[in-house]
Amino acid sequence: MLRPLILALILAGGFYFYTTQHPASLKSPFSQPGKLELTEASAPEALDPEEQVNVSVYKKAIPSVVNIRSRAVSFNFFYGVVPQEGQGSGFILDKDGHILTNYHVIANAENVEVTLHNKRNYSAKVIGTDQSHDLAVIQISAPDLVPATLGDSRNLSVGQKVFAIGNPFGLAGTMTRGIISSIRPVGGPNGNTIDEAIQTDAAINPGNSGGPLLNSRAEVIGINSMIATGGAEQSAGIGFAIPINSAKAVLNDLVTEGRVRRPSFGIQGLPIGPELADQLGLAADYGVLIVQVVPGGAAAKSGLRGGNQRALLGNTPILVGGDLIVGIDGQRVEDMQDLSRVMNNHRAGDAVAVNIFRGKQKLDVKVVLGEAKQS
Repeated sequence: MLRPLILALILAGGFYFYTTQHPASLKSPFSQPGKLELTEASAPEALDPEEQVNVSVYKKAIPSVVNIRSRAVSFNFFYGVVPQEGQGSGFILDKDGHILTNYHVIANAENVEVTLHNKRNYSAKVIGTDQSHDLAVIQISAPDLVPATLGDSRNLSVGQKVFAIGNPFGLAGTMTRGIISSIRPVGGPNGNTIDEAIQTDAAINPGNSGGPLLNSRAEVIGINSMIATGGAEQSAGIGFAIPINSAKAVLNDLVTEGRVRRPSFGIQGLPIGPELADQLGLAADYGVLIVQVVPGGAAAKSGLRGGNQRALLGNTPILVGGDLIVGIDGQRVEDMQDLSRVMNNHRAGDAVAVNIFRGKQKLDVKVVLGEAKQS
């Protein structure tokens, strides 16, 4: 009789211990309707290196990026004067409130308003415009401004990671990322050509215009300007930015004079290739042959020489025997487009070192660029 009693006591004690120490094990999954058993992370997961770069770029750059709203007036045949509103982006240049954006963002605007990252609104004044480069500088008066850090667009590489920050479709403070897809000349929105435009697959949409394109150090390397859409008013993975060096070359003029003192070299030139170089007996098989120097122009003042012998190029009479330009400031010059590209990175009054062949003799000539006449 004692043995069964002891066994019963052991079973009862085990059951009591199990149910008091593990009460959840006996609960029916339907015993408490509506209560969820969630599995949660024990601690916030650390960012991986790529995510850390993304977050770092955004935190560094976002205080400098602004939203720009412009209001212009147009004439409608049926309704008379009709207000038009535009929206774009920009970024702060200095503590004085100068902001760089695209010309087409504020073109013909009667009122321009800027919203900072802290959501405060300010009325802006247009300080200078450069329609041919699609650039404009506006200014606000505000405290504690955070200027953007301007980088260098000379040695960019296809495949390099880039970030775009702006206000696409009015969604302020949006960042997208991608790579540099190509560096190429493209036709700008005003019919001009943007030399060495930065093509990127970072999503750029209406409202991004004028905002910064950044490298992984949060330095501005370009100004987001336009997109190729294939007919749709949204990103198709092909966006273009104006290289920041093109903007830096004209910023001082925009701020101090309200316009750009466009440089002038003062020549009429002929691009040279291997076949033409062989026919003319030139010392190099590439470059720009000076056909004529403009009297009183920069080239003439520096002693560069135009042609002095008549010849026919096909059925076109030309002058040959002038200096052959093969480089400027160490950059190879093969045609007039190369010469124009160099000019876009300078302003009137800058001095450049021009590498020429005069006959078979190679010379370096200092040329102080003149100012192009305003059209």
